Amino acid sequence: MVFNIFQVVIGYFFGYLAISYILLPIYYKLKLTSIYHYLEQRFGMVSYKTGAMFFVISRALGATARLYLVVNILQIFILNSLGVPFWLTALVILILILLYTFEGGVKTIVYTDTLQTSFMLLGLVVCIFAILTKLDLGFFSAMKTLSAEKLTTLFNTDYKAPGFFVKQILGGAFIAIAMTGLDQEMMQKNISVPNLKDSQKNV
Repeated sequence: MVFNIFQVVIGYFFGYLAISYILLPIYYKLKLTSIYHYLEQRFGMVSYKTGAMFFVISRALGATARLYLVVNILQIFILNSLGVPFWLTALVILILILLYTFEGGVKTIVYTDTLQTSFMLLGLVVCIFAILTKLDLGFFSAMKTLSAEKLTTLFNTDYKAPGFFVKQILGGAFIAIAMTGLDQEMMQKNISVPNLKDSQKNV
């Protein structure tokens, strides 16, 4: 069961292929600067403004919460002991965000995404190592224990089960399309790239 999530991850791959070779060509053909302009062209100004309003409100609240969390963690674990005030930390991070925005481009996006992915994978490895150390298990002994509990199966071949691999792969593909390909925040960095090829490369 634990490794069945890999089925959804495979679906993400197909979802990103659909974003790259179906949605992005449409966005570039229509010369969209915002995916909500598609709402305007298809359904009218009211739909466009409604979608844009919900996006601005949700992202403003979400970005504020994430920024506060990052600044707070930096303050608690590092900067308080150095005597750096909270407002200064927040100001420096905001300036860095503005610099990133003004100096952006496909290279900046690719480098940022590469660094983000690398640190996420590094974090995963560190977590696994810490958990195994705490449980006093080696990697192979942990895999043996998981296998004995039937928790290492990658693909569920029972077509009647909710976790049947075809359902999970299709679900993963549609999750990627909905949460990335149809989300302004996720797609803005892609459709702001000068040409389709570079945008597809970033995705």
